[in-house]
Amino acid sequence: MTGPGRVLVVGDVVTDVVAVLAGPVAPGSDTPAAIRVTGGGQAANTAAWLAGRGRPVTLVGAVGDDDAGRERVAELTRGGVDCALAEQSGTATGTVIVLAAEGERTMITERGANLRLTPEHVEAVVTAAADACHLHLSGYPLLDEGSRPAGLRALAAARARGLTISVDAASAAPLRQVGPTAFLDWVRDVDLLLVNADEATVLAGTGEPAGQARFLVERVRRVVLKRGGAGALWADREQTVEVAPARRVPVVDATGAGDAFAAGLIAAWLDGAAPVEALRHAGESGAAAVGTAGARPPQVSPPRR
Repeated sequence: MTGPGRVLVVGDVVTDVVAVLAGPVAPGSDTPAAIRVTGGGQAANTAAWLAGRGRPVTLVGAVGDDDAGRERVAELTRGGVDCALAEQSGTATGTVIVLAAEGERTMITERGANLRLTPEHVEAVVTAAADACHLHLSGYPLLDEGSRPAGLRALAAARARGLTISVDAASAAPLRQVGPTAFLDWVRDVDLLLVNADEATVLAGTGEPAGQARFLVERVRRVVLKRGGAGALWADREQTVEVAPARRVPVVDATGAGDAFAAGLIAAWLDGAAPVEALRHAGESGAAAVGTAGARPPQVSPPRR
């Protein structure tokens, strides 16, 4: 592997409005909930969890010229993330409303400034990051026509630099809209593709997880299939490895669990961990995420002087 170099994470930055519901939604009436406003976005979350593990990380994305954008940059910076976020005037920072209940979450999304991420900005950051060893691309830029050129440029620039590359498939519904053929063509031969069970079904059809993974490794070098409470599966062109779930923890909010899982996996893999060990680190990160509300690792206050 490539050692302790910098990871470039490309993708969305949003404000999450997380409502942890006390029970099922009561249509047309009131549903009690604990509501928290915090930073989110798949790429921003993964960057924050990587920084929490001590990995040098730069987040590449876009925010609006608004208070929300400035708040997102400030909290990421406090968490140890280097921000290369283009400020887009006249556009609001993205917002996601997250409804979390019974271990599941539903997201209502306005991507906002994320749609205006430009290929030129992405390429400039990737080209200038002399200490970078790896690029992680959230799938969301690829799944929307407005940001797709930036996502494709990120992959091209990373290949030109000789960086290793991982991609998170992001979300089943937009994957279904763009179609598996197009998506798999865009990410062909990346070093690592992360999918959950629903995304694997969109990309590889129905079937056993091991069979879906074998289908996908004909197109990418390695696949990790996240199976929630059933653990995770790693497949490459030589082997398939399954790992049991991490320690059981009470699920407070599943938002960001996949992003934390990705951070743990990438950090361990870059440090040279074997598949079983990399999956173990990933599972522990995911378990830590579901035990707290919101999608980011808890921020540690600076020591008192």
